Amino acid sequence: MAVVMTFVWPEITPELYDASRKRVRWEEESPDGCVLHVAWFTADGLNVLDVWESEEHFARFIADRIAPVLKGELGVKSDPQPEFFPVHRRFVAPGVSGAA
Repeated sequence: MAVVMTFVWPEITPELYDASRKRVRWEEESPDGCVLHVAWFTADGLNVLDVWESEEHFARFIADRIAPVLKGELGVKSDPQPEFFPVHRRFVAPGVSGAA
């Protein structure tokens, strides 16, 4: 069942996010099971809203691709506390596609 995943990660700055995005290449090599990713920054840090085919898909992506870069290469100490919610309905506006 598809899930919506959200978290806030105070330690992640725009510079760390962009560095990890370049190294992990999730936009060029889409993670298995990822449907949608939206990220923004507030005074609380990185905010993320994703849609995944399952929680397991998200967990594999974090373990296999994100953690080695953020924890290993970039020295991030903390972990996000993701929350998952079942998708009730999904709508994609006509003509919407790709990264922004």
